[in-house]
Amino acid sequence: MSVRKLKPITPGQRFRVVNNFEEITTNKPEKSLTVGISKSGGRNNTGKMTMRYTGGGHKQKYRIIDFKRNKFDVEATVKTVEYDPNRTAFIALLEYTDGEKRYIIAPNGIKVDMKVIASESAEPNVGNAMKLKNVPLGTVISCIELKPGQGAIMARSAGSSAQLTSRDKKYVIIKLPSGESRMVLGECMAMIGSVSNSDHQLTVSGKAGRSRWLGRRPRTRPVVMNPVDHPMGGGEGKSSGGHPRSRNGMPAKGYKTRKKNKASNRHIISKRK
Repeated sequence: MSVRKLKPITPGQRFRVVNNFEEITTNKPEKSLTVGISKSGGRNNTGKMTMRYTGGGHKQKYRIIDFKRNKFDVEATVKTVEYDPNRTAFIALLEYTDGEKRYIIAPNGIKVDMKVIASESAEPNVGNAMKLKNVPLGTVISCIELKPGQGAIMARSAGSSAQLTSRDKKYVIIKLPSGESRMVLGECMAMIGSVSNSDHQLTVSGKAGRSRWLGRRPRTRPVVMNPVDHPMGGGEGKSSGGHPRSRNGMPAKGYKTRKKNKASNRHIISKRK
């Protein structure tokens, strides 16, 4: 996994840093596991814009990902490692011994023809999925469930990983990418290894047009708005915007918005940094 800097033969390439995509083995997805997705342009069912700075973008197809890893004790072979336009991580196509195919989030180090399995008695090898109660202490994990059978919702983006640090009765304690330590039920599933495409954060877009390809429209800074449009707007010339806050007046940059009586607070051992 590496990145490379382009020669500046055009202005848009002067600062561009691209992914080498060395791990990618094919450029065509499995047709049976793709579905079309329509874009809303940030508008709701009445046509009113509810999300600003959204619209355009390249046409995409959604790849159906197996986040639950609920095909137990059936070995699968890695057929391809593919790019997915819907996420920062790469995905891997598995073919099980009974012929079924599924996509999973590709972990770092996965290769074509590798064998992976989801099982309670699986070896803690890269790509295998197992219940947290069976994972050895100190293991690097990703794609973690918060509730049994829910499907992976934590540590799914490129380069993410968590570490299982200890056990406490029916719970295990994991340290998340944010630095937070929390208790998770041992019955929840997780994948062994960190998520692929760890160099994603090193890439540089290089030009505004690339954001448009991703469906992001130009964003207006609050400071240049009028007072009627934003709390930070108004003033003569380049006056400052006052205290940083959101469009509806909520303070930003450090203001805590988490509810004090949130149900999952009791599972958090140490908060994120």
